[in-house]
Amino acid sequence: MRSLTAPPAAAVPRRAAASRSLTGAVSYVLLTAGVLLMVFPFLWMLATSLKPPGEVFSLSLLPEQPTLANYVELFKGSSFPKWISNSFIVAMVTTASVCFFDTIVGYVLAKFSFYGKQVIFVAILCTLMVPTEMLIIPWYLLSVKLGWVDTFAGLLFPGLISAFGIFLMKQFMESLPSELLDAARIDGMSEWGILFKIAVPLVRPALATLFILSFLGSWNGFIWPLIITQTEENFTIPVGTAFFSSELKDNSGWVMIMTGAAVSVLPLILLFFLFQKQIIRGISLTGLK
Repeated sequence: MRSLTAPPAAAVPRRAAASRSLTGAVSYVLLTAGVLLMVFPFLWMLATSLKPPGEVFSLSLLPEQPTLANYVELFKGSSFPKWISNSFIVAMVTTASVCFFDTIVGYVLAKFSFYGKQVIFVAILCTLMVPTEMLIIPWYLLSVKLGWVDTFAGLLFPGLISAFGIFLMKQFMESLPSELLDAARIDGMSEWGILFKIAVPLVRPALATLFILSFLGSWNGFIWPLIITQTEENFTIPVGTAFFSSELKDNSGWVMIMTGAAVSVLPLILLFFLFQKQIIRGISLTGLK
């Protein structure tokens, strides 16, 4: 009868190393495929923005006759610079407001004890379950009553505070040691000083994450700006870019839409590269919590 012998001891590490190498190779292939799948629409958008109207429906990714005339027309033949200004003002004001007020509310809910705190927090979380589409009618009625239709005030007020931001900042504020804050109170520091000189620097990753998410949401907002604005001068970038759809009859509309989208995504890419370390750290810390 043939005896069964175990494989040499040196073969086991080699097999494990080969298995890890195969797993790593498969992972890299899948990740590369995923990256290409995500990046391809952006490449197509950029390539289309460099095509003349006659090549819009060409299946070739690279334009046969690349041109920058679309960008010249975008900035000189339309109100696109004004739309960029409007979007930037709305995004920066709403983002600054969200970061300021959500940080204060999150700090109070995390580090102060008072009657009804949990009820208030649950009520804030419940607003996350309400779809934005259900809020548009009361927002619009309020804007009409206050005379905010087709104004910056009408564009701004729905995004000045965020329930998600309150939840995010509260969760991070709870991780701060209360003993550190009590020591600052004993030293005579005011609550505002404790908040902005001690608490805020310690939750900077969460604040950076909130800044990015708020800016993205405001910059890409479409439904509410579409409803509240009426004149072309008050459009934001998403609404103004959709305005080019009126020129689709001669294919120039598609080119202008792609060109406007290519320009509008540049600030978001720049913002990500500036804050990518804080974003990654904030997301990782959120996962740990």
